[in-house]
Amino acid sequence: MGKIQMATPLVEMDGDEMTRILWGWIKEELLSPFLDLNTEYYDLGLKYRDETNDKVTLAAAEAIKKYKVGVKCATITPNAARVEEYHLKEMYKSPNATIRSCLDGTVFRTPILVKGIEPCVKSWKKPITIARHAYGDVYKNAEMKIPGAGRVELVYTNEKGEETRELVQEFQESGIVQGIHNLTSSIESFAKSCFSYALDCHENLWFSSKDTISKKYDHTFKDIFQEIYEAEYKEKFEKENLTYFYTLIDDAVARIMKAEGGFIWACKNYDGDVMSDMVSSAFGSLAMMTSVLVSPKGYFEYEAAHGTVQRHYYQYLEGKQTSTNPVATIFAWSGALRKRGELDGNAELEQFADKLEQAVLKVIESGKMTKDLAAITTETSVTVLNSLDFIKEIRKELEVI
Repeated sequence: MGKIQMATPLVEMDGDEMTRILWGWIKEELLSPFLDLNTEYYDLGLKYRDETNDKVTLAAAEAIKKYKVGVKCATITPNAARVEEYHLKEMYKSPNATIRSCLDGTVFRTPILVKGIEPCVKSWKKPITIARHAYGDVYKNAEMKIPGAGRVELVYTNEKGEETRELVQEFQESGIVQGIHNLTSSIESFAKSCFSYALDCHENLWFSSKDTISKKYDHTFKDIFQEIYEAEYKEKFEKENLTYFYTLIDDAVARIMKAEGGFIWACKNYDGDVMSDMVSSAFGSLAMMTSVLVSPKGYFEYEAAHGTVQRHYYQYLEGKQTSTNPVATIFAWSGALRKRGELDGNAELEQFADKLEQAVLKVIESGKMTKDLAAITTETSVTVLNSLDFIKEIRKELEVI
C-alpha cells in the first residue's frame, strides 16, 4: 500500500535537547514510513532562535495562521544560566508565550488515560481538561523592588492626557510591587474558545476565579464569561444538555478532589499553569498529557506539555541510553494530523492518527513502557524500555492495526 497523502502542510516546529532527539525518532519510525509527510519546517531550537534574534518564532506563528494547524516540540525558555551556556545575545522570551500571544488562543490540556496507570485521586474516573488562558497576568507583568518608604500608585493616562490614579501601597519600608494586565478582547476570545471546545467535546465547562477578592480584575473575567454564555452559548449548551458552572477557585479545587472528571476546567493564566501540572501529576505524568492551543479564529497548535528533559539529553550526549517518555510528543503529532485531516476532509489521515494513539496505548498496556511509567504502574509484569526501543515497539503495533 502507498503512503497516506497530505494535501496541506502542517507547521512543524522543532525544539531542544532530548525532546528534539525524540522528535527525530518519532518522524523516522512512526510517521515517515506511513505518511507522505507534508510540513513547513521551523527550527525553534535555542541556537537558531538566537541566530535569527527570535524572528523564527514569530514566523512560525504567522505560518500557523496561514495553514491553520501546527505541531511543536518542547523548547527552552532561557534563564541566566542558559544565556551563559548557549552564549545567547539576550534572555529570550518563552516561544510558547510568543506563539500564544500571536494566535490569541486558549491552551487545553487533557490527561492520557491508559490501563495500569491509575490516578492518585481515587474518585477520578474520566479525564479533567484544563483550559488555560494564554495571555497576560503575571506572564506580561511589570514589577519593581521598592528600596524604602514611599508611595506606589497605578496611573492610567488617556489619549487626552487625563489621569486616573489608584493607590497601591504607602510603603513604610522596602518591599516589592507588581503590575499585571489583561485585554477585554483576549478574555472574550478565551471565553469563546472554552465554550466552543466544550460543545465540540460534549463536556460540561467550569470556570473559576477569585472575584470576591479581586472585584475588578477577576470580576471582569466572570462577567465576560457570563455575558458571552447568555448571548451566544446558553441555548446551544441546553440543547446538548451541557452545563456551564462558575465558582471561586478555592471552591473549584475542593470540588475537583471529589469529582469523577469528564469536564473542562477553565482557569486564568497562572491558575491554569499550576493546575495543569497538578492534574497531570495526579493522573500519572506530564509526559501523559495532551496540549492544544485553540484560537477562536480557527488556529490550532499541538505540543507536549512538558519541558526538554535536560538531564536525559546530557546523558544522551555521553552515549548513554535514556528511557525518556515520548508519549506526549507522539500525541502532539497525532492531534495535529487528526485536525489536519479533519480540516482537509482526509479521513485516511484522521484514521491514521487514531491508530497511532491506539498503538501507543496497546504497547503500554502490554507491559512495555518507559522508566517513569514503570515506577507508577499497577501492572506486575513490566518491561522497561529505552526511548528508541519503546518507539520501535509502537511501530510494530502500528503495522498490524
